[in-house]
This record gives sequence, C-alpha cells and structure tokens, in this order.
Amino acid sequence: MISAATILTQLYLSCAALLGLYVLQRVLIRRDPWDPINRRFLFGVRITMALFLGRVLMIMTAIEAFRVLVLFAAAVIPLAVLILTEGLLRRHAPPPVKVLIGGGAILFALSSVWYSDSIDPARLFSLLGFQLLGFLVSGWLITTRDRASLSANENAMVVRLGLSLFLFIPLAAGDFLLLYSGLPIQFSALGVLILCWLAIGLGRAHLGHRATLVNLAMMIGAAVIVGAMISLFAQLGRDGVLMSIAAIMTTLFVVAILTDARSLRLEEQSMGLLRHLATAKTDHPMAFLRDLQDHPLVEGAVVVSEASLAGLDDAVLDRIFSAAPVLRRADPPRLGPVADDHITHLFDSYAATHVMLGMTAPRVLIALSMPSLSASPSAELELQVVQKMAALMSEKRAKTDE
Repeated sequence: MISAATILTQLYLSCAALLGLYVLQRVLIRRDPWDPINRRFLFGVRITMALFLGRVLMIMTAIEAFRVLVLFAAAVIPLAVLILTEGLLRRHAPPPVKVLIGGGAILFALSSVWYSDSIDPARLFSLLGFQLLGFLVSGWLITTRDRASLSANENAMVVRLGLSLFLFIPLAAGDFLLLYSGLPIQFSALGVLILCWLAIGLGRAHLGHRATLVNLAMMIGAAVIVGAMISLFAQLGRDGVLMSIAAIMTTLFVVAILTDARSLRLEEQSMGLLRHLATAKTDHPMAFLRDLQDHPLVEGAVVVSEASLAGLDDAVLDRIFSAAPVLRRADPPRLGPVADDHITHLFDSYAATHVMLGMTAPRVLIALSMPSLSASPSAELELQVVQKMAALMSEKRAKTDE
C-alpha cells in the first residue's frame, strides 16, 4: 500500500511540475519569446521540463532508458541557472566559473548516455556536487550584485530567483540522496512549482514583492498544518506525513499558478483597450468605434444609430449621458423615473451591461455586454478613456465640417 502511494505521489508531483513549467512557458512566450531574458528563462524551463518528463515516463512505462532525459537535464540545469543569472544581473560570471560550469555540464551530459546505474552512486554524488556548486555560484553572484545598477523590478526578479535556489538546493540534494536519506519521494518538484509561481507573479507587480513572499509563507505553512492534521487523524507514519504535506502543497501551488496565469491573461486583455486607443489609425469616430468591436473584451458590441433611438426623448438622453457617458447596468445614475425608464429600455433592448456615448451629433451609442468588466476597475477606467477619445474625435469632426 505504501509502495503504491509512494509511486502515485511521485507521479503526481512530477506531472504537477510539468504543468507549472508549461504554464510558465506559455506566459513567457506570450510576453516576448525573443526578449533576451525570456530566451534564457525558456531555455531553463525547457531543460527542467525534460527532467520531469523523463521521471513521468519512467514511472508510467518502467523503461529505464528514459533515465537519459533525467540525467541529461540534471547535468544542464546548473548551466541554465548560471545563464539566467547573468542575464538578470547584466554581468558576466568570472571566466573560470564559466569554464567550470560549462565543462561540467558537457561532461555529465555525455555521461547521461550511460543510463545504467552501474557507474552509480559515484556519478550521482559527483552530479549532486556539481549541481550544488552551480547553484551556490549563482547564489553568490546574486548576493554580491550591484543593487543600484538594477531597477526595482529587476532586483525583485533576482531576489525571487535567489529564494528559489535557496529552497531548491536541499530539495535537489534529497533527490540524489533518496536511497541514503530514507525519504519516500523526490521533493524537487515543489521547488520548481515555487519558482514557477514566483516568476508568473512578477507580471503582476501591483501585488507587491512583500505580499508575494507573505503569501508564499502562508501557503507553505497551511500545507504543513493541514498535512500534519490529516496524518494525525489517519495515524500515518513519517512517510505518510511527508507525502501528505507534499501532495497538499503541490495542489496549492498548482492552483495558485493557474489562477495567477489566468488573472495575468485577463489583465493583458484589459490593457488591450488602451493599446487599441494608442494604435488607432483613424480620427473618424465611427471607424474608431467599429475597430473597437474586434477587441476580445467587447466582442459583439452593437452600434446604435440615431434612427434606432427615435422613440426616446432627446432631452432625457442628453441628461443621461451628460451625467454618465458610460452607463453601467450595475450602477446607473439616478435622474428620476423618466430617465430610469430610458436607461432600462437601453439595457434591455440590447442585452447590454454597458451603454457608451460614441458620438453626439448625430447621436451614436455603443451597447456592450461585458460582465467581466464589472469585476475589473481598471478595465472600467479604460473603457471611459476610450469613450472620451471617441467623444473628442466626434467634436473635432463636427468643427471640421463647419
């Protein structure tokens, strides 16, 4: 029973690490795959993915040859970390360090072809020493960096990488010493998930660096407490306690990674409204508004012409849109029963959550159905900016026609 639980937990952690790395890769590619830092980061992410892919394939197929992937990736990871550290710090490591890490990576990568354990544990101990050396060198470069030469965001990235290395070193050592430490599973997947979550969180700078570290401590603490409680209730042994904590912590970080990646994607889409404003290639208000309809957040927006408003009182409409150029179903202006009837008619006629004044002469409205905006204050503000720009275009057009 314990053996089956060990295998399943190991498989779960490895699959979770693969998922976290895949999400991080998607985030980096969506941002800019050719950015120098992102290219270095992607190299490290893909090498680490190869390691966990090898573990998953070994567990699922029992084919020992997949150990080549694990050993090859483990050999190259210190080099990938050093390359990323150099890019983040905008400085080169000392030449002897480059030669040592680069040469070691090549040597151990070549040894991975001999996937049999006949040259172990000597190779494993040597590879562990090489990995620890690589991580410590990168940590030393981070610690001795010139903080004044980096921006606040760059320093935050470096600190998060250093924290990930600090957490990863003992986990990696435990992986190599699994047979000698008495640990039930390899825990390095947890370090990888923490790195993925910290890296994705950099795209949400408004959350704050300190808040992120507090959240990290809270998730780790919650996993330890809940895992210990479950193990106590189920009367599990030491191995059961460790695996319970690892499984819970893994689940928490996977959920956090997926949630943050989704939130980041929504924020990027929201910012697309400002991008639409900044890159507009027309000064005609109607062309500008029609282009807006192609944006994912406002897809399906309806242009309401003046003829479609013939049954409504112009004076009442003037009063409504003077008070609120962007009407929100969730918070309409209170202007009396007649105005309330007009507002209700507009929302119900076009199944809209927002109605925006696009042009004043002739009057053109834009009816939008965007429930997600009600939970995004920044997107609400961006929509008001777009409306203001359309109104300015309309005024300019009217003066030109005169």
